[in-house]
Amino acid sequence: MLRFLLNRLGQSAVLLLIVTVITFFLINLAPGGPASTMRMEASPEERQAMIEKLGLDQPIYIRYIDWITNAVQGDLGISFTSSEPVIQRISERLPYTIELTVFTIVISVIIGILLGVLSAIKRGKAQDHIINFMSVIGLSVPAFWLGLMLILLFSITLGWLPSSGVGSRGADFDLWGWISHLILPVLILTTTVLPNIVRFTRSSMLEVISQNYIRTVRAKGAKESIVLYVHALRNALIPVVTIIGVLIPRLLSGAVITEAIFGWTGIGTLIIEAARGRDYPLVMGVTVMITIVVVVCNLFVDLVYSRIDPRVKNV
Repeated sequence: MLRFLLNRLGQSAVLLLIVTVITFFLINLAPGGPASTMRMEASPEERQAMIEKLGLDQPIYIRYIDWITNAVQGDLGISFTSSEPVIQRISERLPYTIELTVFTIVISVIIGILLGVLSAIKRGKAQDHIINFMSVIGLSVPAFWLGLMLILLFSITLGWLPSSGVGSRGADFDLWGWISHLILPVLILTTTVLPNIVRFTRSSMLEVISQNYIRTVRAKGAKESIVLYVHALRNALIPVVTIIGVLIPRLLSGAVITEAIFGWTGIGTLIIEAARGRDYPLVMGVTVMITIVVVVCNLFVDLVYSRIDPRVKNV
């Protein structure tokens, strides 16, 4: 297990380094810059002074070496737009995005596995057709359009749920206000993840229940619930756990759109603000933080995978 864990940590470190190199060079090669966001009446001298103050007159490789040296020490730089430490701005927003992600993953995994197993058991019947049809709809409908339609229905027409915001926090925390603000964003994000889990669970279950050892267990007189949920489901979960790790980056990218639609002050809205302001340190900081979250989640998925199927420890 230790060798397996060290191997995955080494791969994660290399991946993180590659992501920082690509992101840093791409955002610095993009047209425009922080100086381009200054007011129109700013003189060329003022713009040049800003460029020198931000260190943007240095060669790009020198800037990257300086950035990566500080980053490994926990310093992601100072935001160009707010003059606050990047790590502080991220730490203020990250919990909100993690909140959405955790709720979405938990709900999608529980409901997705249950529906996938039901669809496999009822293969070719009405339940199977309904579940497959809803999965296709979920995969086909754009998240931004569905979000706007849900706001129109539940917020404007019915007035049941708030259309934006994160609810009251801190001393003014209100449980229902918090839950009501979560419902629509989590529902939208769930539609991007749940159909995939349902389809993979169904396919995996159909493959497993056709195996000879399942027939043997049934021939021995075991209850159908024992056959399905003890013998079949554990082996069927192996590819499902893998696809959950693949879906996490898609979920985080979908959070950018969802947070913008619902005014959710998380990492998604922060990276939009950073891109608009040509805030290079903030863009880099958010990218690194998202990459770390994805790497940690994938590492956790690998560990769960190794518990389900010990053979992967030798890979």
